[in-house]
Amino acid sequence: MGEQTQTQKTQTQTPSLSQSQPTSDSTVDIPPNPSNPSKIPIRPQKIRKLSSTNDQKTLQPSDSSQSVVTITKNRRRGSSQSTKSLPQIVKPLSANGEIENALRHLRLADPLLCSLIDTLPFPAFESHQLPFLALCKSILYQQLAYKAGTSIYTRFLSLCGGEDAVCPDVVLSLSAQQLKQIGISGRKASYLYDLANKYKSGILSDETVVKMDDRSLFTMLSMVKGIGSWSVHMFMIFSLHRPDVLPVSDLGVRKGVKMLHGLEELPRPSQMEQLCEKWKPYRSVGAWYMWRFIEGKGTPTTAAVVMEGGRIQPLQQIEPQQEAQQQHQLQLLEPINGMGSLGCIAEGGKDVKYVP
Repeated sequence: MGEQTQTQKTQTQTPSLSQSQPTSDSTVDIPPNPSNPSKIPIRPQKIRKLSSTNDQKTLQPSDSSQSVVTITKNRRRGSSQSTKSLPQIVKPLSANGEIENALRHLRLADPLLCSLIDTLPFPAFESHQLPFLALCKSILYQQLAYKAGTSIYTRFLSLCGGEDAVCPDVVLSLSAQQLKQIGISGRKASYLYDLANKYKSGILSDETVVKMDDRSLFTMLSMVKGIGSWSVHMFMIFSLHRPDVLPVSDLGVRKGVKMLHGLEELPRPSQMEQLCEKWKPYRSVGAWYMWRFIEGKGTPTTAAVVMEGGRIQPLQQIEPQQEAQQQHQLQLLEPINGMGSLGCIAEGGKDVKYVP
């Protein structure tokens, strides 16, 4: 009777253990040992847990390999994208055949330029001054009429010992009083010193300036006191002959675009980008034609222009009402004896407007 009761208990317990555990394709249930029914069989949970863990470990390599492939693909894709984003080497406008290439492109891209290309002189970008000298010249000419700027620049070269002698060490050796005597204000002298110090410390150099892409160059030169976006654009176009620079803040170019498209108002910088998008990658040449277009129409240009053998170089933004003021400044610069410094108003430490 006792054995029969014990057997019933065992039969009752055994199915409950088996039913209480979930089944799995990867798990083999171990049946109870019939020879010794009184002993509880090995717990299948541990087997299942181990097999589940093993399954995860088995799956992990395939998952990781898949992720590795994905990462590798992403890396390859990222590397290809980064390769595309790297600055491409472009030829300067002074290189043989580049102007011809630019004109062919502009004719096809913007029919409005065809008549200008046919009637205006052939563009020329032939200045080959060293970057440091060109940047000094840009600072000296800022917001001055051509005659006043040329007078100061000539005296600056004489003070340094000629163009070939202009270098960071020589500029730093000049005192603010010496610069003041040739018409350079204390504020503008500080800009020359800052440029020379950045050259001397190695932040800038003629070699790196020439090799930098447009975006990096714009960022680095904008760090120099007194050099703003307009000055950088002028330097890139007329000193480095970069082909795809659009000086959106230059009033002469804006007036040219306004007349070219028959607009009622001067286009804003964002509009300039849109209207001149078709000129890429030769927006510098398109800007050159806008300056000449304004001159040909006899409209007072807002950029002072340097004519060097028929080549034009905008130097600043000048409203017509400022011309009389600058002529007065020019008279103050002559003669050199007893010359006083000009007052200046800085715009964010960048380009400077001089007032009497």
